[in-house]
Amino acid sequence: MANSKVKALLFMKANSERIPGKNMRLLCGRPLFHWILESLNESGVIDEIIINTDSEEIANSAKSCFNVTIHMRPDYLLDIQANEANQIMAYDLEQTDGDYFFQTHCTNPLLKSKTIKDALNKYFKKLEKFDSLFSVTTLQKRLYDEKFHALNHDPQNLIKTQNLPFIFEENSCFYIFSRKSFCENNNRIGAKPSLFPIDKFEAVDIDEEFDFLVAEKLMENRLTKTSF
Repeated sequence: MANSKVKALLFMKANSERIPGKNMRLLCGRPLFHWILESLNESGVIDEIIINTDSEEIANSAKSCFNVTIHMRPDYLLDIQANEANQIMAYDLEQTDGDYFFQTHCTNPLLKSKTIKDALNKYFKKLEKFDSLFSVTTLQKRLYDEKFHALNHDPQNLIKTQNLPFIFEENSCFYIFSRKSFCENNNRIGAKPSLFPIDKFEAVDIDEEFDFLVAEKLMENRLTKTSF
């Protein structure tokens, strides 16, 4: 990994449907997105941080505190939906050089710099076998579908949840991929992905007001070192 430069990609909109002004909202005294930028910087393994945004306010706030590259979002990408985010990634890759990318979100403020470093180390160590890597949360719960069909257990055979087989939830904290893999698959997850489990507290994703309150409390605990 020593000679492999990695660029971080982040997407930030001025407006959020569920939490207005989410990205600039203060979490423990700082704009929400500053926390992930700090973790990326402190990891020591990110060569460049690229922020794709439609907001001059976000761009100016980022540049005032961090060494970042800003890609102002072009008009044809302004109304992009979450399930079309690959178009934004494709645009960012066209605007920069480099072969390896770490895509993450400002809505994951609790992601640690050590986790970023460990994930990239695993990615490069396993690069001959896997073409991408993404973060997951490990579940050991009794799960059913909408028709009450058991997905991962036998309802007639009650066993402890800790003895159930692992199921992995894609938690959207981060994705690691190469330019080659993205171009071949048009997706941040390649044809041969590797999973990287992370702690459920670290994986908290802010999507609704409740999530913001939870993340703020966890961050307060981390900063005061009372737990987590």
